[in-house]
Amino acid sequence: MIIDLPEDKDPILYVWGEMVPGIGIAASKFATSVYEHTTLGLREFEAARLRIAQINGCLFCQDWRTERDGVQVEGDFAESVTDWRTTRAFDDRTRLAAEYAERYALDHHGLDDGFWTRMKASYTDREIVELSMCLGSWLAFGRLNRVLGLDAECVLPSHAIPG
Repeated sequence: MIIDLPEDKDPILYVWGEMVPGIGIAASKFATSVYEHTTLGLREFEAARLRIAQINGCLFCQDWRTERDGVQVEGDFAESVTDWRTTRAFDDRTRLAAEYAERYALDHHGLDDGFWTRMKASYTDREIVELSMCLGSWLAFGRLNRVLGLDAECVLPSHAIPG
């Protein structure tokens, strides 16, 4: 980990809540709101989120799976996200979500008229704005976690070693 933290503090809770409360708490609320208030389908949401996680290299984010009403994407979904161009597991909306995530993170200047024509054929303007806000959140905060080494310190509850 890049920053020093008190030994008795959870790294994520400390950095996102206590360390810089005027910014961290607001950032945490934004990061949480993309999960709580999304109108996007689970598959396109997860395709975009996982593609950003893969690009950022955030270990925690790559391991995380969004759950809605007890439903998650299939176990091999992350491999399909990696292979978004050729996978047969994705419909047009899901493939576009993964493509948009990749281009948003790596080549936002290259988002040309042809891309936007395809996006607008599958997504409403509201959905495009919502997905863009989600991408911004995941790119910024997943990258923050990775750069500072928080992602290696965080453990999903399902992976915690019983004490």
